[in-house]
Order: sequence, then C-alpha cells, then structure tokens
Amino acid sequence: MKRVILVTDGDAYAKRTIDYLAGKIGGTSLSYLADNPMTVDAKAMIDAIHAAEVEPVYVLLDDGGVPGVGSGELLLQSIIDDAEIDVIGALAVASHTQNREWSRISFSIDQDGELQPFGVDKEGVITEEIGRINGDTVYLLDQLDLPLVVAIGDIGKMHGKDAIEIGSPITEQAIRLILEREGSRNGR
Repeated sequence: MKRVILVTDGDAYAKRTIDYLAGKIGGTSLSYLADNPMTVDAKAMIDAIHAAEVEPVYVLLDDGGVPGVGSGELLLQSIIDDAEIDVIGALAVASHTQNREWSRISFSIDQDGELQPFGVDKEGVITEEIGRINGDTVYLLDQLDLPLVVAIGDIGKMHGKDAIEIGSPITEQAIRLILEREGSRNGR
C-alpha cells in the first residue's frame, strides 16, 4: 500500500512548496504531474504513485476553477478507487469560490498556525463556517471517507505567512499533523 497525502492545489507556489517540504519532512512529491487545471491522465498518475520509492507520496490535484467535478477530482476518484493506495489525509486548500464547492473538514489551520474548528479563506483567515471550507477542488473530498482533512489557505502565500522563504510553516504544520494522526491511528 502506498501512503498518499492529497493536496487540492496545483499552481506554481503549491508545487514549489510541496517539493521543498517533501525534501524537509520526507516523501515523494508528484508536483511535476500537477497543472492548473490537471492534464495528466489517471493511469500516469497512478503509475507514478506506485513507482514512488519514498512515502508519503504528495499528490497535487487542481481543477483550475472548473465548477463541479473537474479533471482534478476525476483523478482523485481514480486514486481512491485503487486498492493499493492508502490516502492518509488531505490538505483542502481554500479559494475564493463562495458556496459553490465546499467540503467538510476535520479542522483548519489559520494563517497564524492556530488550529480552528472554522473554515479558512484563501488568506488563511477564519470564516463563519464551522467544519467546512470553500475551495476549487474540494467537492469530491466531502463524499470520501478520508481519515483527516485539514483546511488551509493558499499554499505558499497567505500574505507571506506561508512563504517558502520562511519555510512554509502553515503547510508544514498541516502535513506533520496528518502524519502524527496517522501514527496514532496505527499505534505508532
């Protein structure tokens, strides 16, 4: 079983940040397959996940603003359907999409690194929504039985508070929480 962390963003900032954090925390970033919107086919993505030598495997998915089930979510469904892939958690990245696509979340991490029961916006500022986030590629997350969905603002941005120059601390915290929770779930 390949352990996967899903990331619902595929822009240049997200790619750079996930590459950096995979090097720091450990794991394999498949950012080279990400696009905005996604253009890679499901077979190529699944083959890349299975070929990854170091886990977790970070899979970036992005619909590029397409409402409903877009290319990123079609890939997500293929990943979930593969019996040899274990999705251990997801980073649900906020967008400016208001009340069009949303997902339930386990919790959010705001731009100051505080865990919140509320959703967050693209800047990492908490919203009025308890337990849900508005985003671009999050619609399908809500229909899946994922162990942990952590909402964060726009990766590598959030008014500079997640900039790679300072170590992308918000995204790093979210990934580390997924790994810690996975460990406690599995008795590690």
